[in-house]
Amino acid sequence: MDFSTDNLQQVIMENAVEYAPKLVLAVLTLIVGLYLSGFLKTLFKKLLSKKKVDKAVSQFLVGILNACLKVAVFLSVLGILGVQTTSFIAVLGSVGLAFGLALQGSLSNFAGGVLLITLKPFKSGDFIEAQGVSGTIESITMVYTKLRTPDNRIITIPNGPLANGVINNITSQPTRRVDLTFGIGYGDDLKKAKDIIINTIKKDSRVLSEPAEPFIAVSALADSSVNFVVKVWTASENYWGVHHDSLESVKLALDENGISIPFPQRDVHLIKDS
Repeated sequence: MDFSTDNLQQVIMENAVEYAPKLVLAVLTLIVGLYLSGFLKTLFKKLLSKKKVDKAVSQFLVGILNACLKVAVFLSVLGILGVQTTSFIAVLGSVGLAFGLALQGSLSNFAGGVLLITLKPFKSGDFIEAQGVSGTIESITMVYTKLRTPDNRIITIPNGPLANGVINNITSQPTRRVDLTFGIGYGDDLKKAKDIIINTIKKDSRVLSEPAEPFIAVSALADSSVNFVVKVWTASENYWGVHHDSLESVKLALDENGISIPFPQRDVHLIKDS
């Protein structure tokens, strides 16, 4: 019994002497590797910022680099401990295949993220309409894209459907056209009303003469009114300001000049029985 105990202690000591340096080296490699991966991630992030890479693209690329660095550190630690990394990678590949089949949607979202970064249909700060929602681009991760709505809600959209669907980028261009419609009564002076509307619109300093001068024309002879269509160009950030202010200023100008903006009316004829 004593002999077996002595042998067991001897085996433990031999293994401890053999594996202790590997264990210490593995722990040091893990600590240093994680520190270096964090340092490289920060350095890469600063480099992208210096190169003025879009914020959403930067977050996506930094996320991929971070994942790759941590996998490399993990495999290095296993190699130091004596684990056959080739067989481990094969097992990891099998497990990855199983997970891939189970998480096809997530892989589709990852592929969608790659497409969004490559094709760049929008950038951080753009206001878009997609998948039935609208908002400003906050970030693009490896799986999801986050939008901030005008009323300050965060909406998360999977990258797969987003990349494969219709994306309406509203603010990608420096200028936008504002389309307005005004109606006047059939008994009002058409030419006078036309001059009042277009001159009132032109007084707004936010209205641009390029790429086209403000345009006005009769668009319809409706049931209760003669309708004008007005098309003016403005900077994208001034779109809603010009839209709302133009409606108000034109209404006030028409009122001051005695020109009515009619509303739908019906004439009802009552027939008495004889």
